[in-house]
Amino acid sequence: MSSIAATLTEPGPDLAQVSDLQARIRQMQATKLETRNLQTHPAIASLLPGGSLRAGAAYSIQGSTTLLMALLAGPSKAGAWCGVVGMPDFGAEAAGRFGIDLERLVLVPHPGDQWLTVTAAVVDVLTVVVVAPPGRAKDGDIARLGARLRQRDATLIVVGDWPQAEAKLSISDSGWQGLGSGNGFLSSRQVTVTATARGGMGASRSARLWLPDPGEHFRPTEEETRTASRSQQPHQQSLTSVALEAVG
Repeated sequence: MSSIAATLTEPGPDLAQVSDLQARIRQMQATKLETRNLQTHPAIASLLPGGSLRAGAAYSIQGSTTLLMALLAGPSKAGAWCGVVGMPDFGAEAAGRFGIDLERLVLVPHPGDQWLTVTAAVVDVLTVVVVAPPGRAKDGDIARLGARLRQRDATLIVVGDWPQAEAKLSISDSGWQGLGSGNGFLSSRQVTVTATARGGMGASRSARLWLPDPGEHFRPTEEETRTASRSQQPHQQSLTSVALEAVG
């Protein structure tokens, strides 16, 4: 992973460097998942349209690297190769603790003005690609990248706004825990994650999550779990009533 990450450390890579990056990834890449859906972390899945990341689609994340890592952890654990473009502060050590396989993680921290070219090149050979654009891309470039995603069955996660995003995920009401009376360490955080489908179609979905909990795991809070359990009870009771009526 480190040798690939070092390939494009200088801003403004040329096309020869991009081609070299593709070749080196292909040599190291044992498999590319053959699936239209990529399972993400269970704590996030219930918020996404269809309950998973869709191959050929783009997603938008607002303001949280930890949420980004939660999205990547599921596909990475399942064997997907993942890439991160334009995020020099992306912490590989933290990613590893959160369940991302560093042996299948490609980092391109400084793509410079060629970020779109580099992203398209990485999409050709990886399953899930994260990009933090330094500015807004042209509509034509966005459309061409979308077509390449569909052609390659790759998934794009954009840090920031993206016009063709399948869903936008954002964090609100964030609270850290771990500090005592002037001492201690920030060890865990509870947040509200909201997912809005493309074009605002359908109701937004929100969940209260540990991101992460004191053990560095992602999971719903106890309150969220109780709420989900209560929402299922009327459905279960109605099924029981139908079954009893059928027997009677």
